[in-house]
Order: sequence, then C-alpha cells, then structure tokens
Amino acid sequence: MSRFLGTGVAMVTPFQASGSIDFDGMTATIEHLITGKVEYIVVLGTTAESATLSKDEKKQIFKFVTEKVNGRVPLVAGIGGNNTADVVEEVSQFELTGYEAILSVVPYYNKPTQEGIYQHYKAIALAAKLPIILYNVPGRTGVSMSAETTIRLAKEFKNIIAIKEACGNFDQFNAIMAGKPEGFELISGDDPVTLPLVALGAIGVISVVGNAFPAKFSEMVRLSLKGDFKAARPIHSDFLEFTRLCFAESNPCGVKAAMKELGVIEDYVRLPLTPVSDGTRSKILVEVEKLK
Repeated sequence: MSRFLGTGVAMVTPFQASGSIDFDGMTATIEHLITGKVEYIVVLGTTAESATLSKDEKKQIFKFVTEKVNGRVPLVAGIGGNNTADVVEEVSQFELTGYEAILSVVPYYNKPTQEGIYQHYKAIALAAKLPIILYNVPGRTGVSMSAETTIRLAKEFKNIIAIKEACGNFDQFNAIMAGKPEGFELISGDDPVTLPLVALGAIGVISVVGNAFPAKFSEMVRLSLKGDFKAARPIHSDFLEFTRLCFAESNPCGVKAAMKELGVIEDYVRLPLTPVSDGTRSKILVEVEKLK
C-alpha cells in the first residue's frame, strides 16, 4: 500500500472540439501531474468521463498512458459499471502491463441492496489479477455501500486492499477505520475532507482538484501524513472555494476550466456534460489566480 500513500489524481480525459480524444492534451496532463510530484495516477476513473468512452477508446487510453508514464509513477485502472458480467469480463481480460491496481466504483443506477453490492465485488475479486480498490460515491451512484459491507469484503478477499470513500459521512469513516482488517486502507475520495480523514488514519486521497494544482495539493497531503496539520491547514483552506466551484456544475467541467486557464488543456467535455457557465468560469478563474 505504500505505492498509494499520498496523492493520487483521477486524471481527466482531454477532448478536442470535435469530441475526439486529445492525446496531445493527455500527454500535457500526464507531464503536469508527474512534474507536480503526485504519487500515482488513476486512469479512467469517473472524473475521466469514462461513461461516455467506448471500449476501444478505453483500451487506447490505457495503453497510451502506460507508454507515456513509462513507469515513472504507479498507475491505477478505473474499471467499473452497473453490469457485473461486463465488469468481470473487462477485469479478467485487462492488459496488466504498467498497472498496480484496479479502482472499481459501486454499481450505479440499479440501486442494488448491500447483498447485491457484496456479490458484485465478490465476482470482481474472484476474476481480478490485480489488487482492487473499492469506490463508494453515493452522490453519483444513487446508493451507498455501508461500512459493514466494506468491512465484510475487506475481511473475505485479500486482494481487496482499500476503499476510495466519498460518502461524506464521518460516522461511516469512523466505522470503517474501527472495523477494517490490518492492511486494508481508507483513501479519501473527496478533496475537502482529505485533511480530517488523514487525521483519522486515511493514507491519502484520489483527487480531482489535483488535476489543476498537483504540486500544491500534494504538499498539503504530505504535510498531513507527517502530522504537521498546522502547516497543512492553510493550504486546505485555500482550496475550499476552488473545490466547491469545480463541482458546482458537475465534474470535471470545473477543473477542466481551471486547467484551460493554466494552459494545460482545453476544457471540452462530452455530452451530456457542457462547459461551465460564464459566471462560474469567472469565479473559478479568480480562485485559480489565488492558488497559482
């Protein structure tokens, strides 16, 4: 798990005006993140607009990122969905080269019971050749995996090594930390609660805002992990309004607007997402100037 100690970034997928993948922009994003000294990169998480990418496009991106990163930082592959059979097939056939783990989101839309969520991840765990990081994000999936289900999976499957938790519920965070087996780790899935979660024992974050400001956000996480919360708190506070604005009109529209202002990529997104409104963009740009 030391490979995932610190800041991982759920990398955006840059697009061209035509809607096709901008591989030059992807190269720029990769170099921006590595120069910013993030500890690892998550490829094709939900922030990557993976729901709007075809299977062929996903294969191209997985391969492209592997080649461009060339072992400089660990990579995590986002492979999830609401059709268990399809996810199991994709996981079992995944080309492992360059990747350290799989991040798999709780099934969305279907609203399965806790037993359904358990059985979904059990099927993935039995098929996967890489360690698995669970991902609970009820604001997007429509259902929350309980602490009890998380702990059950962690205890029964040794290849389930961590959870990216974005439920926003500190009772649930506390329950996971209290009941998890040795070696299973909690990772923040929500940028604004990263500092307090590290104080609880989380090992870091898989970040969205780190796409724009990898160096500064990573420094806040490192300080927190060292227990230097006095130094970390001002940076944490500096990011609060920027983070709120990044999610004001859906993710990753806001952070792409910031990345455009910083000269990393253009801010094209795929329908049904649209670029942020002029009003939100102007507020984001104010925060970008403060964070530079």
